[in-house]
Amino acid sequence: MFGFLNVNKPAGPTSHDVVARVRRRLPRGTKLGHAGTLDPAADGVLVLCVGPATRLADYAQRGAKRYTAEVTLGAVSTTDDGEGQITVTQQVRPPSRKDVGQALRRFVGRIEQIPPAHSAVHVNGRRAYKLARKGEAPALAPRTVEIHGIELVSYEWPMLVIDVRCGAGTYVRALARDLGAALEVGGYCSRLTRTAVGPFRLEHAVELDTLDPQRDLISPLVALESLRKLEVAEGELRALRMGQRVAMGEPHERQSVDVEVAVVNAKGDLIALAEVRGDVLHPKKVFPPG
Repeated sequence: MFGFLNVNKPAGPTSHDVVARVRRRLPRGTKLGHAGTLDPAADGVLVLCVGPATRLADYAQRGAKRYTAEVTLGAVSTTDDGEGQITVTQQVRPPSRKDVGQALRRFVGRIEQIPPAHSAVHVNGRRAYKLARKGEAPALAPRTVEIHGIELVSYEWPMLVIDVRCGAGTYVRALARDLGAALEVGGYCSRLTRTAVGPFRLEHAVELDTLDPQRDLISPLVALESLRKLEVAEGELRALRMGQRVAMGEPHERQSVDVEVAVVNAKGDLIALAEVRGDVLHPKKVFPPG
């Protein structure tokens, strides 16, 4: 088996729990992983990589993420979500819808964001959440993330719902926390649904209980939508499978700059990822036939 599964993860289990449940439905020895962790309390799109597609996880993770987040204002959480200890902010003036809209605009673009203390970020070789659970306060450095857009879906104090489009590495929990701080009322993410990871959309996700890996397997090429597909002849395929470079001849066009391509056979099956350098095809990742 070679491809991806678009699972609608329910709130509660960890991403690792979902992988373990799906692994039991696969042929013995089949590799399985996920392309981007989803918090236990969150639901929505969880992309699973099956077989050789585990080597394509980084390509699936590159896709833009989209979330629907419910933010509770007027309170803060030790975990920046509803799982932590909640402290209500005393004597605050509810911000207006205009105030909220103006604050949201400040978070669009490339911003510096400090991950939540309860996150999987490494601090001196240890996970931040493990330190936080022991009562330690991990010193997390800010990181640059990109938020492509935030739409205000609804707002009725203290509940705020936003639609967030962002790049990899963005913590929506941290966004909720920082938004509450910007409004000077406090805030935390009380519900989170991931609605898209690149081309994998929630409307096409399969419920975990009804998932059939054979039926629901998605072509590995879906995660490579940004790459040009290059069909090569059988003789060239054999050379690529052995890790050999292949001279580019007709009908391929010579490239003036290095370009990464997805190499396919006549049936459209993914055979390799390669880089075109001038008129030579250099294999980077080669996948077994079938």
